[in-house]
Amino acid sequence: MHFPDFYEKAPVIRTRDPFAAMLGAARDGVLEYRYVDAVRLAGHSCPTVGGAFLVGRAALAALYPDEPAERGNIAVYMPAPEHEGVTGVMAQVLTLLTGAASSNGFHGIRGQFRRQGLLTFAEQQEGEAIIFKRLDTGASVAVHLNVSPVPANPAQGERLTAILEGHANDLQRGTFAQAWQERVRRLLLEFADDPDVIRVRPV
Repeated sequence: MHFPDFYEKAPVIRTRDPFAAMLGAARDGVLEYRYVDAVRLAGHSCPTVGGAFLVGRAALAALYPDEPAERGNIAVYMPAPEHEGVTGVMAQVLTLLTGAASSNGFHGIRGQFRRQGLLTFAEQQEGEAIIFKRLDTGASVAVHLNVSPVPANPAQGERLTAILEGHANDLQRGTFAQAWQERVRRLLLEFADDPDVIRVRPV
């Protein structure tokens, strides 16, 4: 299976999941997430998937500055309904990284390891910042994603139209795909720590 080379160069998110440790799923419950894991989950790579990966990374680093984040100990609040825009796609990536799940998540064992209900959505748009909260300390951060500093190639709109209308040739398809992933590459490798792209503040 072949993926673009930059996937392996993207930041790695290290967590510890006590439930995984108890079940022997991973030694000491340590789970490392790479960008390719988010791609496999979503089935595609785009600025939304890459951005969600970076949002989760920034939130976990802020909440756990001196240790791996404790997966399953974090609640996530999405500032829009799950069906609106890219909210659902981002939420799926954040579930992967934090363990926080909506009503269909794991309900726990004797009150422990519950993931169900840790991911919630606003009933209507309430802004753009996603809220992450540690369940043990109550510490919370809001993370805002802005991918505009990483603009798309201006020719992408015309290429996409040709593809969707079914009259693009192989060169146009290949050029579109290459330019698409180049934008994701820049986001992950050049802008991962750019405060104009990923803004974190305590709440």
